Amino acid sequence: MTEPTHDEAHSGSLGERLNWLRAAVLGANDGIVSTAGLVVGVAGATDDRSALLTAGLAGLLAGSMSMAAGEYVSVSTQRDSEKAALALEKRELREQPEAELAELAGLLQERGMSREVAREAAEQLTERDALRAHARVELGIDPDELTNPWHAAWASFVSFTVGALLPLLAIVLPPADWRLWVTVVSVLAALALTGWSSARLGSAAAGPAVLRNVVGGALAMGVTYAAGTLLGVAGV
Repeated sequence: MTEPTHDEAHSGSLGERLNWLRAAVLGANDGIVSTAGLVVGVAGATDDRSALLTAGLAGLLAGSMSMAAGEYVSVSTQRDSEKAALALEKRELREQPEAELAELAGLLQERGMSREVAREAAEQLTERDALRAHARVELGIDPDELTNPWHAAWASFVSFTVGALLPLLAIVLPPADWRLWVTVVSVLAALALTGWSSARLGSAAAGPAVLRNVVGGALAMGVTYAAGTLLGVAGV
């Protein structure tokens, strides 16, 4: 008789990779929606290919740089907080070792261990590596895998750029009579795919995520196209 198996992941590194992959999917989704809204809005005012290309490239570069800078600042702040928490924990371990040992035992006891087992586990973990034990159990931080702001920035930049290229190419490559419809259909199809992907990565139902993505993208393009058309009619 074979042992039952399941697909649940228990690896912290796997969870970290899934988080980065989910962030990449969401970054691509942002690139698709924002650039599509921009070029469709301009298409409502003019059918000049140069104007559409200029607007699309400007939106792609501005959006990707903004996403990268935002992720860098955000993750840098998180990393600074993690390093500060580790430094404080290191000082407390040096100045109050017994109190920290009792705290670790209490945390393990809260996780379901008996008092005796929790105390013994805390002593063994402290002997092996006290800082790493407290970082993981008390702070939820892996000292060996602190968040990297450069990785986050590059991931956001690349994912946004890849997503933004779709509506940009869709609006400038086809003939003038087909541009709008090719862009709308390709964008909605891509949003359905990113919605499905994000749902699968989060082990959630795909239908609602796909619907939210498609409706949101369609609404964004509809609003910007209407605004561009009104500005075009007004001769702005």
